[in-house]
Amino acid sequence: MLKQIQGSQGVAQAIALCRPEVICAYPISPQTHIVEALGALTGSGKLEDCEFINVESEFAAMSVAIGSSVAGARSYTATASQGLLFMAEAVYNASGLGLPIVMTVASRSIGAPINIWNDHSDSLSQRDSGWLQIFAEDNQEAVDMHIQAFKIAEELSIPIMVCMDGFVLTHAYERMDIPTQEQVDAYLPPYDPRQKLDVNHPVSIGAMVGPEAFTEVRYLFHHHTIEALQAIEKASEDFEKAFGRKSGGLLSPYKIEGADTIVLALGSVIGTIKDTIDEMEKEGKKVGLIGIKSYRPFPDKQLAELLKGAKKVVVIDRALQVGIGGVVTDDVIRATRKMDLDIFSVIAGLGGRPITKKGLKDVFNKAMNGELEELYFLDLDKEVVEKQLKREKEDRHTGPLAEAVVRDSVSIHKGGV
Repeated sequence: MLKQIQGSQGVAQAIALCRPEVICAYPISPQTHIVEALGALTGSGKLEDCEFINVESEFAAMSVAIGSSVAGARSYTATASQGLLFMAEAVYNASGLGLPIVMTVASRSIGAPINIWNDHSDSLSQRDSGWLQIFAEDNQEAVDMHIQAFKIAEELSIPIMVCMDGFVLTHAYERMDIPTQEQVDAYLPPYDPRQKLDVNHPVSIGAMVGPEAFTEVRYLFHHHTIEALQAIEKASEDFEKAFGRKSGGLLSPYKIEGADTIVLALGSVIGTIKDTIDEMEKEGKKVGLIGIKSYRPFPDKQLAELLKGAKKVVVIDRALQVGIGGVVTDDVIRATRKMDLDIFSVIAGLGGRPITKKGLKDVFNKAMNGELEELYFLDLDKEVVEKQLKREKEDRHTGPLAEAVVRDSVSIHKGGV
């Protein structure tokens, strides 16, 4: 059914259609509207046979999800930013126990300085946690990916994060096709857990493992995660057959045929990049795009295959490894280490800074003309940076860094000294 609704509402309706049995919630922007809507659906009785549990923290939310999943219940939660960091210990426990929890990460920056706007710092900070991570380009894909996520997680008994850009998607109103309950029931089978606590067949879950077996256990986690590449692709293919639209999968190529320069990106910026590529095509300039849908596991072989005809790769990174560079760029370099490619890491959109077609077009032109730096910060205000560096060199007592930069930025853009 076509609806013009907020992204968070669409996702909440999709999750409800998956018949979760336990939802544990602690609100933190920008995911709050998702769990609020699910709470309303549960309270009204529209979402049946589901226990909605308000908890006192994000750590508690994941702990409850672990407990309910171990007990054999289809479990869901959502978080963002510092909330994801606060539950990090339990995040690792969930994957280590092999529990198929589904969690929405409404991606948001991590402080300090304090910032509530969108980038990918939070989700990518947990890239080594053992969770699968899939990224939605738009709200329709966010709806579809959540339905697929339960299928993928439960087939492999691995937890999965569905990452959607905070505010940009969660708070945007778009037309979405929300499936019927009958459609979702036909696609997603009832939850049949691989492991659960049963008083009639008692087992230990979460036992301590010493050096004699720890490597083998971790290897098996790695093996099952690599298996997820096939499961993610199959879930997308099955979804297309059932619902009549392509959504999710591993990678999404766009106009890469004959392109020497190809852009890689995650999330909602893909739409802006497509518009930029279309405009440049009219100018006679050929640029391709590969949208990364599955970040963990990373589809290295599939990506290398799609990049066979490329000479230059521009990675739009919305998270920064301080002192190193782009996060996603490292994965791309590893995937293409045997290929002759010039790879550029473009740090863009940190803390919610707009990524414009004008800025992207400038980056793509520089890459094609051999003028782009290997590590490039899009729309970096060098005047503000140089002013702060000069101050630090001249005076040891310069005050808080963030406050000084904000003051200089306002002053410079207003024409001050």
